[in-house]
Amino acid sequence: MSSTPKAVLFDFSGTLFRFTDKPDWFADLHDENGRPLHLDHQMELIRRMTQPVGLPAAVEDDDRISWERRDLDPAEHRRAYLAILRASGLTVPGQAESLYERVLDPASWEPFDDTATVLRGLKSAAVPVGIVSNIAFDVRKVLERVGLRDLVDAYALSYEVGAIKPNPRIFEAALDELGVAGYDALMIGDSSEADGGATRIGSAFELVHDVPPQQRPTALVDAVERHGIAVS
Repeated sequence: MSSTPKAVLFDFSGTLFRFTDKPDWFADLHDENGRPLHLDHQMELIRRMTQPVGLPAAVEDDDRISWERRDLDPAEHRRAYLAILRASGLTVPGQAESLYERVLDPASWEPFDDTATVLRGLKSAAVPVGIVSNIAFDVRKVLERVGLRDLVDAYALSYEVGAIKPNPRIFEAALDELGVAGYDALMIGDSSEADGGATRIGSAFELVHDVPPQQRPTALVDAVERHGIAVS
């Protein structure tokens, strides 16, 4: 990257926002014998929905294909995750669907502590912002819920672009909309493999970690300010 970034790209999940589960989601969920789900089982189900993990052995071949395509097609995303939830023990009819819908609910996603600060700071500094995400639903609704949608100038979502990170095409889709070359951009994300793909088009890359917000209160601000843009 050349000197100070002329645009900043962010990943969505684990970078700007974090999926936040709530205990009451499990109030009406139970096993086939009517027993409430054990806390460990609840935590495993949430992990399956929010973190890239290996597929359970019980997942059928066709559903494995859906898993590979989950971030390119909302229907494949739904099929893959319902299969995972059922294979992980959520077998009572309707319950996998109920929990899956939580992932799509904008209210289930909370911004990290400095998300608003960094986005507003970049807007004040006249540095355009893009979100580049491997995802199969519209994250614009999440930002709109917390009043931040207008602070993002471009959205490159895998299911809309038809490419997933680290494919350079998804980064280029955002930068083309912003009118900025790859070597003039900074990408910030929580995956060196996926988000770090921006380095293939000459962008700088900063890694943040998907941890509880209190463990990284200024990670986004720090990442941007290391590249010469004052946002705090």
